[in-house]
Amino acid sequence: MQLQVAVLTLTLWLPAFSALAQASAPSPSQPESVQQFIELIANPDVQKWLLDQAAPSQAAERPAAPHIEPDISFAGFTMRLRSHMASLFDASQSFPSQTMQAADLLNQEIRESRGIRPTFLVAAFLAVGLLAQWLFRRLTVGWRAWMAQAPFSTVHERTLAVGTRLLWAACYLASFAIGSIGFFLLFAWPPLIREIVVGYLLAIVVFRLASALVTVLLAPPGSTDPTLHIHRVIPVSDAAAAHWAKRAVYLIGWYAFGWVTIRLLGTMGFSIPAQQLVAYSLGLVLLAIGIEAVWRRPQASTLTEQRPRISWRAKNTLWTLYFVAIWILWVVGAMKLFWLAVVIAALPGSVILAKASVNNMLGAKDAYGDDGSTTTVLSVIVERGIRAGLIIGSIVFLADVLGVELTEMTMQDSPTLRLVRGILSAGIIVLAVDLIWNVTKVLIDRKLGQTQVMFEIGSEQERRRARIRTLLPILKNVLMILLVAIAVMMGLSSLGVEIGPLIAGAGVVGVAIGFGAQTVVKDVISGMFYLLDDAFRVGEYIQSGSYKGTVESFSLRSIKLRHHRGPIFIVPFSELGAVQNMSRDWSVVKFMLTVSYDADIAKVKSITKTVGKTLKDDEEFLPFIIENLKMKGVEEFTDYGIKLSFGMTLKPTQLQSAIRRRAYAMLREAFKQNGIEFAQPTVQIGGDDKNPAAAAAQIQLQAQQREAAIGALAK
Repeated sequence: MQLQVAVLTLTLWLPAFSALAQASAPSPSQPESVQQFIELIANPDVQKWLLDQAAPSQAAERPAAPHIEPDISFAGFTMRLRSHMASLFDASQSFPSQTMQAADLLNQEIRESRGIRPTFLVAAFLAVGLLAQWLFRRLTVGWRAWMAQAPFSTVHERTLAVGTRLLWAACYLASFAIGSIGFFLLFAWPPLIREIVVGYLLAIVVFRLASALVTVLLAPPGSTDPTLHIHRVIPVSDAAAAHWAKRAVYLIGWYAFGWVTIRLLGTMGFSIPAQQLVAYSLGLVLLAIGIEAVWRRPQASTLTEQRPRISWRAKNTLWTLYFVAIWILWVVGAMKLFWLAVVIAALPGSVILAKASVNNMLGAKDAYGDDGSTTTVLSVIVERGIRAGLIIGSIVFLADVLGVELTEMTMQDSPTLRLVRGILSAGIIVLAVDLIWNVTKVLIDRKLGQTQVMFEIGSEQERRRARIRTLLPILKNVLMILLVAIAVMMGLSSLGVEIGPLIAGAGVVGVAIGFGAQTVVKDVISGMFYLLDDAFRVGEYIQSGSYKGTVESFSLRSIKLRHHRGPIFIVPFSELGAVQNMSRDWSVVKFMLTVSYDADIAKVKSITKTVGKTLKDDEEFLPFIIENLKMKGVEEFTDYGIKLSFGMTLKPTQLQSAIRRRAYAMLREAFKQNGIEFAQPTVQIGGDDKNPAAAAAQIQLQAQQREAAIGALAK
């Protein structure tokens, strides 16, 4: 540090010491060491070394210039606009003289190239490029025939067909570029002529590239390939495809021609205002193409009679005003507003167009299976990826145009700049999270869709299917909450908010909520343990206390049970308690029948065995019967008959009641055919067995007395 201070001090005194050494000769009274010091200071090499040593110290001590955000000044904008328009006016007056100077420069190079004009060279090498294209078409007849007959039904076939067409278009364009630009570069030409010819040949290549891409994407009708519309990537009508294909090619071609022209004007010595004047004039043609495309576009046919909110003419008028407005912004030099307006209008349309194209290419029945699903994992990844790329690219582009550094944050930044930076960064985070969520959602929904097919009851595949249908919806909800929390935290961090204290505060609040909502916490924790124990699955019939029914779905804290009579119970997990699962492995169906004391028990057992065999032979019930219906034995002697026990072992199914009812009906018919009577409660009235005639007479006498009493009452 001391050495740096000394060097800096000597550097500051260098001019004085040098002047002193040059002004006077050394005095005899001066000490010899002083004279040597003065001579060293006057030495140019010593001075240069001292200056080199002092430069880093000065740079280190110089304070960094604070970042000052320019304030928005309407007066300053007005002055800049006035200066810009004045320069354009001066350029219009000096444009003829600049044109004469450029013509003289061009004529000089034409004379050096033996009088060959650039227009002739462009035409000649354009013809060479077209000849190369013609040869390429002749050599690829088989390739084009295969593309015309290529299938276009599955995702693989569509991707292969479009990729093959793009490859053929690239090779077709490369043949033109090699035949025109490549052949021209084989010869030595003057610099200006080389720039002119290569520039306009490059513009023609861009024009033909746009034509090839538009042909692949829109497949306009009227081409030499009659099957081209089948391979259309962007789903539009034939009229719309023909209209927009022609205007898009003209627009891109004219832009390429104008860009090359402006660059060549700069090469030939035109001033920047003169170049801007020509650019604005050429931009009028782009404006005319855009307005003409809007007003002459085909109207989309609507199937409903409801009138749109904005009429067709009003929409066209708004688009015309928009095009005129952005052209005016370009002319007056308000480039930030110009690019902002362009991005705001172009981004939504690009996203919608990309989504429609991806769904058209990847959204139909694909190679994964003909399940009728229009949303596949591939289509979601591609569509969301393209959308995220477009939006992120727009954000980065606008940040560059507006002068916003997305990755740097300084203390000198204004709150507005920090807010804009945070919003742009948060937008990127939301897009990334949205892509992850949609891919995850489609994967889970697709897996759930595959579980719609039922397997044999009790099999390992069926148990796995039920397990998946139980856990995946819960996993989906948990992932959604997790991704939303991550997105919120990262978004707040990008806005400059310290999320560390927020996380700590959230922990404290979570503890407080846990104490205040113990029932909810108990429900969630109980549900986790029920799922870990695999106590029940979606589609199983369970009973817990007074609640019973088929499990329909879960949430984080409750379960939905559909009763067999229709009502649905929403039961918190903490209220379930012990669960009786009636849909696991097997179940025994038991019932009781009472026959008379005169029935032959052995015969009843034989009849039951025959009925059980017949019941199992039924194709409807065969997959669900494990053990046939059989009579277990005598269960009880009642006052009027013998109670018999019957049972059969079934797989857990909703047809248990139907099987039991069918068994009842078959047993009744079999008992009736074999003389087995069901016991009925009866009352027998009788007297002494030794005098039955007296008992009968007594009964007849009582009947006569009742009739006489009734007759007396009637009189």
